[in-house]
Amino acid sequence: MTIYRIHISLLDIKPPIWRRIELSSQTTLRQLHRILQIAMGWENSHLHELLVGRQRYGVADPTYDEPGDVIAEGKVRLSEVLSTPGAQIHYIYDFGDYWQHAIMLEEIVPARLDIEYPRVLDGARSCPPEDCGGTGGYADLLDILTDPNHEDFQHMREWAGEKFNAEVLSLRDINLRLHRNRSLAVKS
Repeated sequence: MTIYRIHISLLDIKPPIWRRIELSSQTTLRQLHRILQIAMGWENSHLHELLVGRQRYGVADPTYDEPGDVIAEGKVRLSEVLSTPGAQIHYIYDFGDYWQHAIMLEEIVPARLDIEYPRVLDGARSCPPEDCGGTGGYADLLDILTDPNHEDFQHMREWAGEKFNAEVLSLRDINLRLHRNRSLAVKS
């Protein structure tokens, strides 16, 4: 089994929010979406799309998409769209907030028998809360949460949740969630 080490960056956010993940090259794009949801901290409550060049992958919407416009993500493996280090995928989650992610294949490594994949190796910062208004709304939320005297502080603290901390990332918790989801795990 071949393992891909990929780097995911949430675009247009400073300081950066990112993850480094190892997963099987045979992971489908549908599985990749589910892995990204867990690794980034999203709740999978919105539509998404993966783009390689101009080719769209995901779930076609018969109201808007012509037949063939969107390739079914469950039929395509990661190795088919990321074949060499440096290759990239553009992942969009939540067409309202429009969270854009750059996914880059960093390295192809051999699988180790003692490791369960997928796994998150590294990363920085928590993901923005769902439905916070995209990058602009997230910046506003962070400004409010750093000022206990702001008129909206209490409301936004309750809305974001008492435990929300933009600077905290638990790789252990992410990996536990990934490994609990047996349909994503690949043991070499």
